[in-house]
Amino acid sequence: MENIERERKPGLVLLTHTPNPELIVATAMRQSRFKGGVVNIELSQNDIKRLIELAVSLKHFSVFEHISFTFAIEGISRSCSHQFVRHRFFSFTQQSQRYVKEQGFPFVIPPTIKDNKNALSKFVKLMDEIDVLYRELSQLVPVEDARFILPNATETKVVATANARELMHFFKLRLASQAQWEIRELAEIMFKEVSKVAPDIFNEDNIKFFE
Repeated sequence: MENIERERKPGLVLLTHTPNPELIVATAMRQSRFKGGVVNIELSQNDIKRLIELAVSLKHFSVFEHISFTFAIEGISRSCSHQFVRHRFFSFTQQSQRYVKEQGFPFVIPPTIKDNKNALSKFVKLMDEIDVLYRELSQLVPVEDARFILPNATETKVVATANARELMHFFKLRLASQAQWEIRELAEIMFKEVSKVAPDIFNEDNIKFFE
């Protein structure tokens, strides 16, 4: 495969998350079925795992709304972000094309194009032509108007936050084999990161239960 300087691939950092997320979920689940309060309750790792499994099996999904995760995402296309922001229970902050000049703009290349030498050549040629025209237009009109010629392939950066319930719903939809390749790739990276933090919540066995 050709190495293209302006090509971008998805990258992600889990910026922050609710401390002790599994304990929080388990404590909420315990409260729902416990006559007393949970202010001073102590739960073992086995208790936590059991209560999470119970919440999933009973579809008691509200307890997963008490924990949240925030991601810094880059290297995805505007095409991908258009799909991503449809998950309306996420909170999003996206890089502005109105205030950020895209000269020499990075872009994402679909694998089917990159694997086809003729298609790749045409694709890169067009990206270069658009970049030249964008630079010219930026001298003639406001950047917010010059951006109208930028393609869906243009890279964007996003900060996204969601609670665990919405994340699991997202994973159920976007890790599915029929999901579009780029957002599925993004979902795989996100799932890998949150699984490190809360493996008893974020695992493949649990995904199928969420709606």
